[in-house]
Amino acid sequence: MVHAWLKRFVFALALSALSGCGINNIPSYDEAVKAGWSEVQNQYQRRADLVPNLIETVKGFAAQEKEVLTEVVEARAKATQLSVDANTLNNPEAFQSFLANQDALGSALSKLMLVVERYPDLKSNENFLALQSQLEGTENRIAVARGDYIKTVQTYNTELRTIPGRWWHALLYSDAQPAETFTVSEAQTRNPQVSFD
Repeated sequence: MVHAWLKRFVFALALSALSGCGINNIPSYDEAVKAGWSEVQNQYQRRADLVPNLIETVKGFAAQEKEVLTEVVEARAKATQLSVDANTLNNPEAFQSFLANQDALGSALSKLMLVVERYPDLKSNENFLALQSQLEGTENRIAVARGDYIKTVQTYNTELRTIPGRWWHALLYSDAQPAETFTVSEAQTRNPQVSFD
């Protein structure tokens, strides 16, 4: 009788020790990374969905800016054709390609907003103002979602590299790979240049 009670006690003690030692941190943090990335993609999609309406509104006022409009349309097409899902977040090439396409769209939209400054009628158009406001809000949401994603990646990657997470990684989660995070090239930090000649 005492022997059975001792076995249950040891089992309960081992179970409570394991539950508090971080054994579930890696899968929990991995799911947080995937959820964070989904929100980033959600905001990128929101931006891509706004572009056609923005282009149509600007076309009516600034038809001579065909080159800038074409650049935005092409950048949107590239940005929406390549998708990085949560399972490929540890693929640096796919991740960087996706980010390059999103950055190109952001840059093209920045150029478009600079061109718009030349058209006072467009700047006062209700549809354009509403779209511009939505686009600015979306850019802010993208920044917040990317920041949140970066924090979840930091937590996850740190867990993989520090003890006891490193031990759990080796013992139970050897297939878990560090997640990719955002990097910004020097070219992306420069303001877009638009010539009004």
